[in-house]
Amino acid sequence: MNIRTMLAASTAILLASAASADTMKIGITQNNVGVDSYQTTYEKAFIAAADTNADIEAVVLDAGGDVARQIAQMEDLIQQEVDAIIIWPTNGEAVIPAVRKAQKAGIPVVVTNSNIAEAGFDFIKSFSGPDNITQGARSAEIMCDKFKDMGIADEAQVVHITGQPGYTTAIERAKGFEDRLPEVCPNVTIVDTQPGDWNREKSQQVMEAFLVKYDDIDGVYAGDDNMGVGALNAAKAAGRDGIIFVGATNFAVGYEAMAAGDYWGSIYQSPVDDAEAALQTAVDILSGKDIPFLNYFDTPKITQDNMDEFTKPVF
Repeated sequence: MNIRTMLAASTAILLASAASADTMKIGITQNNVGVDSYQTTYEKAFIAAADTNADIEAVVLDAGGDVARQIAQMEDLIQQEVDAIIIWPTNGEAVIPAVRKAQKAGIPVVVTNSNIAEAGFDFIKSFSGPDNITQGARSAEIMCDKFKDMGIADEAQVVHITGQPGYTTAIERAKGFEDRLPEVCPNVTIVDTQPGDWNREKSQQVMEAFLVKYDDIDGVYAGDDNMGVGALNAAKAAGRDGIIFVGATNFAVGYEAMAAGDYWGSIYQSPVDDAEAALQTAVDILSGKDIPFLNYFDTPKITQDNMDEFTKPVF
């Protein structure tokens, strides 16, 4: 091998090493991709965004709703020595020790979509996602305004179907709704609250039980439209008309039910924006940029009255 060839080979090795050094290895452990179309769409959008950036090597994992599995995935990502970890927590409390372990290993952690409990805030760099308390509050305002239009704000009774117990999004949306409703409609009563676990079929069963238990139900608030449509299906099957259904995270099925006049309102949230924001937050941290601890994207109200301003969700 002559000197020129040796120099060319050495240069190629150096360039390859530099390229490797510049590559950001970002791991993500998600909550439960198969549970609903929002999370399925989020994963596709995350992979697509990572694929468009040659500087990113993405490791995409799914906990399947299992806390123990997610903790094991966090430990695996730490062992892989990824540059950053994004976590969509299965349980905001239970994952804190794993997040702390990543922080101690010098790996920055971004929480996406649903925040961890406040006790873990010292161990993460940033949260990227919606303001779920605000979402719950806006849903309460949507429901109250409709009750006022109907003239029943002084007597209406509401049932509440929440998301998965222990899941921060479920806790925060419930808090936002239950704190705001008495402020705007002090005489409206929440007569019962039960979890629907983000599942349409379970939420339908919960609503079936509500309909048997309560002769008078004026409104249903569900933590997302997937559950809300399950409740709507139960009311339709029972022949109970006139109930006002309000959700959060406007799914395609919720949008369609609104267009049909069966479902009153929701909160508009894009899983594509959610995924892209989480990835960009991790990239910004690794690039040394200053970012806010809480990175919220806007989630506006959507009702039958203004739905023409919004495109039908893709999930």
